[in-house]
Amino acid sequence: MGSKVKRIVVGGLLVLATGGAFAQASGLTRTLVGKADVSVPGREAVVARVDVAPGGVAGWHTHPGDEISYVLEGEATLLVAGQAPRKVVAGESFVVPAGIVHNAMNHGATPTKLVGVYVVEKGQPLASAAAEPK
Repeated sequence: MGSKVKRIVVGGLLVLATGGAFAQASGLTRTLVGKADVSVPGREAVVARVDVAPGGVAGWHTHPGDEISYVLEGEATLLVAGQAPRKVVAGESFVVPAGIVHNAMNHGATPTKLVGVYVVEKGQPLASAAAEPK
């Protein structure tokens, strides 16, 4: 990708690469910073800057690989299927394993800024909408 920065604005839509389908999301912006092959065949690392506006919600979704994120600024509530809600704040990190349904919300008064690293299957959409777990 070189020095080009590809911006994916989600401020009303979480873009899914499955046939141009879209799912509602509110106040989320993901900026693709870089993408490169990793040592695991068929996988690549995608690095993104993720901004969640106050009141923003990512929406329930999954990734075709692990998500490793670091909170730069602000705070968010991380919701992971089968786990209690977890508040993450600036200076903390979290990992969501491949295929696990999850969501994030910014209940704060300031934007939440994260760096997300996704080690995913090549050729798969970065995120796919999922039903809210029961």
